[in-house]
Amino acid sequence: MPESTHRRTFSPVRAAWTALALLTALNLLNYTDRYVLAGVQPLVQRAFHVNDERIGALTFAFFVTYMLAAPLTGWMGDRFPRKPLILAGALLWSALTISTALVHTFGQLYLRHALVGIGEASFGIYAPALLSDYWPPEQRNRILTIFYLSLPVGAALGYIVGGTLGQAYGWRVPFYVSAIPGFFVALLVLIFMCEPQRGATEPLTPTPDRATLAGLMRNPAYWTATLGMAMMVFSLGGISVWMPTFLYRHGHYSLAGASQILGAITVVDGIAGTWLGGWLAQRWLRRNKAALYLLSAWSVLLAAPFALLTFYGPRTAMVPSLAIAEFLLFLNTGPLNAAIVNAVAAPVRSTAIAIELFMIHALGDAPSPRIIGWVSDHSSLRAGLAITLITLLASAILIFAGARYAPEMDTTAV
Repeated sequence: MPESTHRRTFSPVRAAWTALALLTALNLLNYTDRYVLAGVQPLVQRAFHVNDERIGALTFAFFVTYMLAAPLTGWMGDRFPRKPLILAGALLWSALTISTALVHTFGQLYLRHALVGIGEASFGIYAPALLSDYWPPEQRNRILTIFYLSLPVGAALGYIVGGTLGQAYGWRVPFYVSAIPGFFVALLVLIFMCEPQRGATEPLTPTPDRATLAGLMRNPAYWTATLGMAMMVFSLGGISVWMPTFLYRHGHYSLAGASQILGAITVVDGIAGTWLGGWLAQRWLRRNKAALYLLSAWSVLLAAPFALLTFYGPRTAMVPSLAIAEFLLFLNTGPLNAAIVNAVAAPVRSTAIAIELFMIHALGDAPSPRIIGWVSDHSSLRAGLAITLITLLASAILIFAGARYAPEMDTTAV
């Protein structure tokens, strides 16, 4: 079916906001499914008798398949309608999440967790690209800020569902609860979401550096934002996986208590930080085309000392400093993702997002949980988490460097 067929029936405005609502709901469930494991992690370790490094390897397996699937899914997203691809990915990850409750060996759990990456890779690539075809560059920060508000809410739900239901009913039950809504939202996508015309909102001429694969390889606006995000994701991914366990071990909270505290921090900070970051960047764009980069870099840099206080400060400072660090990191959720999609044109946008996802996971949250777990086994969990401070500083430096390459846009329409 041609990409523009549905536009004869639905107005562009209605179609755009319907797509945003449905994709945001799917993204929320995507992150809920992903973070359930972190919420029940100590229970899974106890059930399968594995150490910190091996439990960290589950996240590594997930992101390896995520990364391997990304090049193919990116190629497909630039050549085929994205709606059926999004549907297939959502159904796949929901089905595999349910299957988690049925495994009986650590090897089966490892394989299942790896396969989920294929479904999530497709959605993570196609959704931002599809939304970018509904809104022009100067509006994408605002739209992607709304879309990524589902990240902290979904992660918080994953922690809370995992920790609370896991402690009460065992580690298998949370996976059933988190997976079922995905099938319902996928049905709504099938019925109500339209496929936009590719490149319909591009105001700039698609120059070779923005619209070809060869040009993408030497696009500094794209690469500084991508590598800066990769370093931040190393830190954030490692912290998000290990923080429930850290609060359980070093904060002396119960498993349910640690998950509920982290869930509350994540949802409050995530909504407030993501919204405020998007709002500040949108206002700053009226005066400076590099605002998406500058706000992102400052937020990462300022988060580092509060992360240090979380790991090594007194117990009374642990939760407040964690809350401040998370709030600062969430400020860049919308702006930095908008910077990446604005750095490229529609003909290669899905491929660019696929490469970005490959890089941020290959250098970021694929290795970080396992590295932190290895250091924890040989030293302490505090020492393992301290590695994330180095990558936060590297992230800020890279994103600051990218500010000089920010593309032009119509600031009068911001």
